[in-house]
Amino acid sequence: MRLLRTVVTRLLLLCALVTAGAAAGAGAANAAVPDVWGFAYVDVTSGVPNLAYQAGSWAPGPTVSVTPGGSGEYFVRFPKIGIAKGGIAHVTAISQSAEWCQIEKWGPAGSDEIVAVRCYRFGGTPVNARFSIVFASSSGALASATQAYGYVYWDGTSIASDYNSSLGVNAVFPNATGDWTVWLPGLGSAVQAGNIQVTAVDSSKPARCKVGAWSWAASGQKIQVLCHDVADKPYDTGWTLTYQRERAITGAFAPPKLFAYTFDNTPANPGPYAPAPTGINYNSQSGVNTVRTAGTGMRLVYFPRVGATPNNVQVTAFGPGPEYCNLLTLWTTSGSDVYVRDVVCYKGTTQVDQPSFVTYVSKY
Repeated sequence: MRLLRTVVTRLLLLCALVTAGAAAGAGAANAAVPDVWGFAYVDVTSGVPNLAYQAGSWAPGPTVSVTPGGSGEYFVRFPKIGIAKGGIAHVTAISQSAEWCQIEKWGPAGSDEIVAVRCYRFGGTPVNARFSIVFASSSGALASATQAYGYVYWDGTSIASDYNSSLGVNAVFPNATGDWTVWLPGLGSAVQAGNIQVTAVDSSKPARCKVGAWSWAASGQKIQVLCHDVADKPYDTGWTLTYQRERAITGAFAPPKLFAYTFDNTPANPGPYAPAPTGINYNSQSGVNTVRTAGTGMRLVYFPRVGATPNNVQVTAFGPGPEYCNLLTLWTTSGSDVYVRDVVCYKGTTQVDQPSFVTYVSKY
């Protein structure tokens, strides 16, 4: 009977997601960003994950919950923030092995939002892994000269969901296999500034995605997305991308007053060092984020003055190859400081020094 209930539950969740559709459009409401958001640290295969590391725009009372699917598959239910279509999701594996997690799909189930996640060990074997996840949806313009926020969900053939805080029209240009150029108009900057997160979206095969290159101008941000399969070969798949500048990864601002991000662009630097220019090393409380080595392929990231639980961390690799990054273990909140110990990057199963984007957000 337990097996039958599990199968039936999984089928119901899949039907809800398929009926809803993965996502489509940035939303029609002319509302302040964000419309809804939620995040969680998922440390269980079933039930309620750690309450100290989950939060969202829902009213107090309900909690995030997890239902198991197939091997390495999880259905994460965010309460009371279900939207008819749209939004964005990111996930980062938390593991001491060469593993990653990807999004399969997402959609509403009643008043809730369900995000399907699957995790893999390098080589393509599904694996039960802990992970950090965030979901958000935004609409309307953002009236700020310095802040910017935008996202794109590419479903493999077209833009299925997107948002641009300047109300510019985002564009995606396929290049070669597993290679796309994303243009975010109106979110430009005179110097390099902001943070980028990218996650693979694929419900049929293992896939990893990252930022391959990034250039900026006053007119907008140009970002290259690269995706690979289990054999490190370029692979056409879906993906999500979020660009943030002086906004939280959820699109929100004050609250949360406590958020930060950095771009570890010189990973061979033993540190501690503050990544430059300052626009890529933002701290909402004017602290100076630093990065230092913790061993080959491992980086300890320090976010001062912004520590408060519940909170969340996401990581994305940068560079032209098939390297990928995850988190070695759960980040630590000590007083008002946050220690991400560690970001760890791999080429295959070998730890390598690799540039990476790291973003942190608190509920507060």
